[in-house]
Amino acid sequence: MGALSRYARTDWFGPLLVTVLAIVIVGAFNPSFLSPLNIQVLLLAISINALIAFSQMIIIAVGQMNLSVGAIGGLAAISFAGMMQVWGLPAPVAAVLALLIGLGAGMVNGAFIAWTGISAFVITLASLSMFKGINLGITQAQPFYGIPDAVKAFGNTTFIDPLPWLVLPTAVVAVGLWFLLNRQALGRFILAVGGNSHAAELSGISVGFTVVAAHAISGLLAALAGILLVARLQIGQPTIGDDWLILSFAAPVIGGAVLSGGHVSVSATLLGVVIVAIITQALVLFNIDPFLVQVVLGVLILWAVGINRLRELRLRKAATAGA
Repeated sequence: MGALSRYARTDWFGPLLVTVLAIVIVGAFNPSFLSPLNIQVLLLAISINALIAFSQMIIIAVGQMNLSVGAIGGLAAISFAGMMQVWGLPAPVAAVLALLIGLGAGMVNGAFIAWTGISAFVITLASLSMFKGINLGITQAQPFYGIPDAVKAFGNTTFIDPLPWLVLPTAVVAVGLWFLLNRQALGRFILAVGGNSHAAELSGISVGFTVVAAHAISGLLAALAGILLVARLQIGQPTIGDDWLILSFAAPVIGGAVLSGGHVSVSATLLGVVIVAIITQALVLFNIDPFLVQVVLGVLILWAVGINRLRELRLRKAATAGA
């Protein structure tokens, strides 16, 4: 009983419980939900959406927000596709260059925030427009179709049924982020700055460097999501990333992230992505208007923020009582 109570206080327990219940309920009403093909479709969506969520999660950890996640991912995506079609670059080379574009875009965001002291909301809102404008300027709002067959296969085939290849880079990123936030100095610095930037600075942490590093990681992850989405869609669409913003916040918040910074969970964020994917797939299976997904995401965000707020109030009351 003590172990169960301890697990119940973790960030991942609630989302895990919701995930299991959702799978059981949807599977009971529609057995095709648990078919190998549908599981593969779910894993493909989760693989990309998890990277989008992680890209925002690392910024929430530092106590900020990144409105340009989708614009950076979209710019990296069309750069990846364009370099293969127009310049004829091999896919691995194009992917590395696209990742560097995402990394650079994130560093630009972080550098402006650290240098000017202006809110990340304002800076990333401006860069969203800039990166999207560059995207449309490069593509003239036209997609790139010259995606090599090997890239298409990577985005749409499995290595062990029903596990698609796309789960591999996402799994590596998830483990890497967990290791960074829990075992590395930079991860502790990010959480410390998010918890209290003034105290972190007094303790010798470079707040400016930490903010730039967090945004650089965010840009890199957004770029990776864009590259994988090109492989999944088999086309370099200029609209890639346009609908990422709500999802990028929904999963970390469902996973217990504190929006003021200092506390995030990689595993709970991943479970938040799974919950959103199950809801989306269930709407499709039951022939419900897919536009309701946006409504459901909004409700989930409000619910998760409310739960987090209640938990914070309970902790404060307990601390006050203990004092």
